[in-house]
Amino acid sequence: MFTPVRSRIRTAALALSAITALALGVTATTGAAAAPAPAKQGPTSVAYVEVNNNSMLNVGKYTLANGGGNVFDVAVIFAANINYDTGTKAATLYFNENVQRVLDNAATQIRPLQQKGIRVVLSVLGNHQGAGFANFPSQQAASTFAKQLSDTVAKYGLDGIDFDDEYADYGNNGTGQPNAGSFVYLVSALRANMPDKIISLYNIGPAASRLSYGGVDVSSRFDYAWNPYYGTWQVPGIALPKSKLSPAAVEIGGTSQGTAAALARRTVSEGYGVYLTYNLDGADRSADVSAFTRELYGSDAHYTP
Repeated sequence: MFTPVRSRIRTAALALSAITALALGVTATTGAAAAPAPAKQGPTSVAYVEVNNNSMLNVGKYTLANGGGNVFDVAVIFAANINYDTGTKAATLYFNENVQRVLDNAATQIRPLQQKGIRVVLSVLGNHQGAGFANFPSQQAASTFAKQLSDTVAKYGLDGIDFDDEYADYGNNGTGQPNAGSFVYLVSALRANMPDKIISLYNIGPAASRLSYGGVDVSSRFDYAWNPYYGTWQVPGIALPKSKLSPAAVEIGGTSQGTAAALARRTVSEGYGVYLTYNLDGADRSADVSAFTRELYGSDAHYTP
């Protein structure tokens, strides 16, 4: 058995602050128009950033030595949470103080990336409270949470939502166990709310295996899906074309450069269109990053502090 996913520190996420559900009906804040990045041929590179400890701006510090294109195409804010309000008995979107700080300072933390042509997505993760993407008690409950997500994307000028069905602890606080229709309802409503934004799937948890219900299969409503086990190769079990899948997953600084290079080489040779990385920090990781950019793009990575 592989050790799943991240060695995450949830201190800030579990120490609940006063930040709770996003108020609805907010005025959307439009993101700055993306400047065209220098052309880059090859797979889409994704970087998850643990904002409890690191800056989103690190994603924009890496360019290709040959041509100057961005190394990373998608930056993922890790992570908001799906919490459970025991008073209303409903799921609610929650931002710890570090996530909230990134969102509140979008002009300095998000727009600079978007202006480089890097799309910025918000990951949403369980928080041990029993609420998850797979146990909404009704279609209406799923749609209500989908609106919280799409309102957040609009308010802060984000480029989409990433679903990570871990740490929900289904059943806590009297919540239900995963059901067949919940995630289908959620993804359907979210796609209807934001037809032109990214919806991605971290391919893990009960939600990831419940993509079809009542004659509706939501697989095609995702833009991307990726392997959640770092240092391994595993094709996500979702009916998407290879161009939208990342069977490779690496932890920058945690996966050896040799493994990262081998996974990148296989990504190219087998025709997959996405390469997933996790835990980009503030150190100069150009050696680790170059290990895979040489295989993906035929170039070393350059780091600009």
